[in-house]
Amino acid sequence: MLVEFVSANPTGPLHVGHGRGAAYGASLAAMLKAAGYEVSCEYYVNDVGRQADLLGLSGWLRYLQQRGVALDFPEAAYRGDYLIEHTKALDHEWGDALLVAADSLPTPVSATVGAVPESADSYLDRLVVAAREALGAERFAAVRDFLLERVRGGIQRELEACGIHYDRWFCERELSVAGAVEGAVERLREAGAVEERDGALWFMASRHGDDKDRVLRRSDGRFTYYAADIAYHLDKFERGYDLAVNVWGADHHGYVARLRAALEVLGIERSWLNIHLVQFVSLCRGGEQVQMSTRSGEFDTLEQLRTEVGSDATRFFYVMRRVDQATSFDLQLACSNSRDNPVYYIQYAHARVCSLDRELAKRGLVHDRQRGLAAVAQLTEVDEKTLAQRLAEYPERVARAAAQAQPHELATYLRELAGMFHTYYHRRQLLVDDDALRDARLCLAYAVRQVLANGCGLLGVGVPERMDSAQLEPEP
Repeated sequence: MLVEFVSANPTGPLHVGHGRGAAYGASLAAMLKAAGYEVSCEYYVNDVGRQADLLGLSGWLRYLQQRGVALDFPEAAYRGDYLIEHTKALDHEWGDALLVAADSLPTPVSATVGAVPESADSYLDRLVVAAREALGAERFAAVRDFLLERVRGGIQRELEACGIHYDRWFCERELSVAGAVEGAVERLREAGAVEERDGALWFMASRHGDDKDRVLRRSDGRFTYYAADIAYHLDKFERGYDLAVNVWGADHHGYVARLRAALEVLGIERSWLNIHLVQFVSLCRGGEQVQMSTRSGEFDTLEQLRTEVGSDATRFFYVMRRVDQATSFDLQLACSNSRDNPVYYIQYAHARVCSLDRELAKRGLVHDRQRGLAAVAQLTEVDEKTLAQRLAEYPERVARAAAQAQPHELATYLRELAGMFHTYYHRRQLLVDDDALRDARLCLAYAVRQVLANGCGLLGVGVPERMDSAQLEPEP
């Protein structure tokens, strides 16, 4: 099984919306592995096309500004502070080799007296053409690729800081170099599923479950993102994966039918591709929702969120509710040391079991596991039996959460298990004088610790052995 998730354009840092798809995809992949699947994780890097060119243009314009060239930075270009840092590196790499005069760049048509104003996107496209002419195609491509790689590297480092790792970073450019896009389009042509209209090549998607036909190759000869996506998924299939899982943002819901339609024409069953849509997450500060826009820079990055609440809370809060439902990330709760914070509550349970080891050592006692297992029949209290039964559910709960692609089911289970242990801990004395009963109860407690560690590991959450006693609040 191949699980592809996040795959955000490498044109800016990951924002808090991307974080939910990242946490979900990584947790889903981990649960699938635990359930017995052979799983690979992949990030698809969109390093070809208009957005990549706009990043190159935006970075170059910032470079010119840093070099003292007076120009009006386009409102629709990428504007975040992250770009300034990358263009400082561009300056260090290239020196003054990328300088041009400001009057060599076009101005918006709207600035010309009597002219019909042009759109912001049209102006950006003209600027890209002008940049290629001023720098030369090779140098412009070098600037673009330099910035793309720096942004992609930042994305990778942030994901790894969240405990998320990929087996492969697959670049869209690989498809272009290998001729895979042309090959996929030709196979659709051979299947009689394309036609030319006004110089463009169209896939007859409406005949295969989509609401309308889709352009594969524009009239200027450029292939669309859609054509590249078809080629990418055909490549996945031909690599021999039995199942493909895509984790997409909810704004891609309209893309599902058109992709499946093309794959069906190419002989790939619809059941081969499983697509999970992740709904939006809002981040509230002082009761006001933060606006997120990659170009303008008006967003909270995943790094900012992780730095504020920690990696553990970031990962858990993203998956503790169904991802097909919109949610709000409660920063105050994520940072709190209370039983209402599920991360704190679960980690506290694990640390509490670890504290039993230290208390045992203080008393000069040693846990005899075999004696404890032999004495489990002495665990006759209702809460002991209920806790043991809940522990026994763990493999089934993981398998079910994986099959349903719902990590929140595992998160709920861990919260429930932690609560049951906290209650048991307060009701029963675990370190009793009776050696056999003490060892039996410790076996039960250690089983809780193991399952909490296993489950948290699948969700990317750490389990501390110690927690400052000043943080701990008594159970009600």
